[in-house]
Amino acid sequence: MKRTLITTAIVAAAITLAMFIINKIASGNDKEKIFAEAKRGIFEIAVANAGELVAERSIDIKGPEIFSSQGSGGGQGGSGGGNRMHAMDFEIQDIVTEGTMVKKGDYIAQLDRTEYDNNLKSARESLTTLRANLEMKILDTAVTLTDLRDDIKNQIFVVEEARITLAQSKYEPPATIRQAEINLNKAERGLEQLRKNYELRKAQSLADIKKTRQALVDGIELVESLENFLAQFTIRAPAEGIVIYKEDWNGSKRKSGSSVNAFDRTVATLPDLTSMLSQTYVSEIEVNRVKAGQKVVINVDALPTNSYTGTVTSIANIGEVLPNSDAKMFEVLIRIDGTDMKLRPAMTTWNKIIINTITDAVYVPTECINTGTDSVTYVFTRKGNKQVVVVGEMNDKNIVVKDGLKPGDMIYTAQPEEPWKFKLTGEELLSGN
Repeated sequence: MKRTLITTAIVAAAITLAMFIINKIASGNDKEKIFAEAKRGIFEIAVANAGELVAERSIDIKGPEIFSSQGSGGGQGGSGGGNRMHAMDFEIQDIVTEGTMVKKGDYIAQLDRTEYDNNLKSARESLTTLRANLEMKILDTAVTLTDLRDDIKNQIFVVEEARITLAQSKYEPPATIRQAEINLNKAERGLEQLRKNYELRKAQSLADIKKTRQALVDGIELVESLENFLAQFTIRAPAEGIVIYKEDWNGSKRKSGSSVNAFDRTVATLPDLTSMLSQTYVSEIEVNRVKAGQKVVINVDALPTNSYTGTVTSIANIGEVLPNSDAKMFEVLIRIDGTDMKLRPAMTTWNKIIINTITDAVYVPTECINTGTDSVTYVFTRKGNKQVVVVGEMNDKNIVVKDGLKPGDMIYTAQPEEPWKFKLTGEELLSGN
């Protein structure tokens, strides 16, 4: 029984000691929470906003240029396919996953070629017809000219016979001689007419053959152009890089099943990862404080252990209303110093734009500063004083105290429970204001 009582007493004492220690720790923590120390050092005034990485330069991966043909053989069917070509949208049948690393010549995407396949089929059929037409014209010309040459040869014999008849009739009566002369003259005129007809028909046939041959050349060029054009429907990387989908005006990205406008043929882009920008937006209240050339500290969510520096390169002249925001925001572009191939477009960034730097300043947390109805600023010190202070510039966490505090002074972070008990000090600073 006695041993039990001793054990119980020891346990009770241990619990009491533990509670005392806990209360002490809690009391110490509470004190740390309600007091802040005036610090001295470098003070930065900054504007901080989230942003997104974009490449400063990029290569557009484009679809094929619109094909057109103005061939002169339309009557022969040589350029009928070309005349049917017109500007149209292209549909992306397949495209590699966004973010894929590719080398020059690697496959990127395949466009739907159905419409132009039909044109190529028609052009090839027309080409077959043109070849047959040319062969037929050459053959017809050969046969026709051969017949005409035979007619000329036969007429030459007729002329020879008429000459012989005239020569043999010199002892005949004048009427007979005259008739022989007339027959020779008719035969000679017939020969001359046949020769003229031959030359005319030959020239006409050669012109027809030339026209048909030109139509065939146009048809061959049309087929070759269509074949080269359709070869571009399989899109390959123009350089090494990472594939980023093209963003349309409405914010949607071009992917498999999307249409590519005939006048904006970009399917995707290859950003230059050696030169990256952080794109952020600054409110209309703060934008006038931001200037080109200001230094920026940049953190990237995807690379939490890395920190980067940059420089403001441009500020938009016109604000815009972003989604889920009523305030006007101005685009600010920040060029990141150096090169880090780990950085990728669309990574989220946090950008601290350094507006001004005070190399030697005394500063305290902004919540420590109180302002009276007379606009006098003051703090409550741990020593029990209500100290008047002269404040200067501030950032998102701290405010500069130009006068009234020294480094190391401990002050309340919130108004104490009985503020009237604190002694007002630093009244001489009021005249300086």
